[in-house]
Amino acid sequence: MPEPVSIIGASGALGFGLAARLARAGCAVTVGSRDAERAEQTAVRVRDAVPGSLVAGFANAEAAARTELVILSVPFRNQSETLHNLRDALRPGQLVVDCTVPLAAAVGGKATRVVGVWQGSAAEQAQEMVPDGVTVLSALHTVSAAALRDFGHALDEDVLLCGDRRADKRRVAAVVDAIDGLRCVDAGRLEMARIVESMTALMISINARYKTRAGVRITALPDDLWPAA
Repeated sequence: MPEPVSIIGASGALGFGLAARLARAGCAVTVGSRDAERAEQTAVRVRDAVPGSLVAGFANAEAAARTELVILSVPFRNQSETLHNLRDALRPGQLVVDCTVPLAAAVGGKATRVVGVWQGSAAEQAQEMVPDGVTVLSALHTVSAAALRDFGHALDEDVLLCGDRRADKRRVAAVVDAIDGLRCVDAGRLEMARIVESMTALMISINARYKTRAGVRITALPDDLWPAA
């Protein structure tokens, strides 16, 4: 069974889809929102979608403190404020998986364009903002939120995972791989997130053009992507 996960921003499209898919995979999920009541409403929606699932809702700070693995799924315009508000809740040893994409839509531009981030990527910006001892990884940027929410849609794609420690990436991969149809691929160090994040805009453009929910698939990889150390 996958380790428990907290999802900050689970009331949003991507966060809700992740919560529902992970709950369906047997993962205990804590959903977080700025408002505790809204978080519980989201948890009820997930439990309705996945009867018998272990899903609870709390305000962001309490949600982030409840698990060792935290997924940050908020719009880029909310990333800094959210992490600032979580500084007292996050603790050394936790892993934060950042799904943030610096799309121009956050500043009134087009969703098919990205904006520059001083640190190089939203994930690297997040790493600068979290408390010492908290490790940020980057993942889930090319997976369609609509596809995640639609249980009738069979997923069949790769998740590009960036981070500086192989052991941390293996832990995250074990959780993401529990979602039927997703496969985590080691995309390198955290600095590679600047490339992966920009692929979101590319996928939005492709999916809009072809009116589909295409994902990314990396070919010619070995069968065992996460061999034991």
